Amino acid sequence: MGHREDLLEGAKRCLLEKGFARTTARDIVKESGTNLASIGYHYGSKDALLAEAYLALVGDLSGAFDGEGSGGITAEPGSMERFQEVWANIIGTMRGPGSMWRLSVEIVAMGDQLPAVRDHLARQQRDAERALVSLFMGIPEADIPDKTLDTLGRFYTTLMTGLIVQWNFDPDTAPEADQLTAGLRQVIQGAVATGGAP
Repeated sequence: MGHREDLLEGAKRCLLEKGFARTTARDIVKESGTNLASIGYHYGSKDALLAEAYLALVGDLSGAFDGEGSGGITAEPGSMERFQEVWANIIGTMRGPGSMWRLSVEIVAMGDQLPAVRDHLARQQRDAERALVSLFMGIPEADIPDKTLDTLGRFYTTLMTGLIVQWNFDPDTAPEADQLTAGLRQVIQGAVATGGAP
């Protein structure tokens, strides 16, 4: 590995151990075996490196989202069964102490103190929407129109953000995938009963 990759791996370890606010450039250098100048050269700033490390940690979980290692997702794209199956996989990554999702809560809570990290991650939001729509609907990411991202993509990212907060705040009462699915069924039934679109 070169310095760029070493820095990224070191920053990932620092994030999981200390979080965004408590990780210093010196921590990353010590963990990665590189030097301070390498951070600026390869990433521009410590905050940009931390944002990239966070995105890499999320990317490391993508296999778990689609059930890699457990036979993959089997339900029909766009179905209620798929909705439940994917959320069950995602929620599985939120269980237990040390979940990397606490970093998301830190960004929400301390965004004003970490503006470079927040802004970098905000620019990546569209990619997150695209990945979630593809996962739930079985559509190749390149084929998803902006209109779908503006609606369905934002719906999924809003659910994801809410789940992350709830699982970090009070895991004992945070919803499971079957509860989310039952709630969605009730919304659809209510819309149909009142003459809304199914």
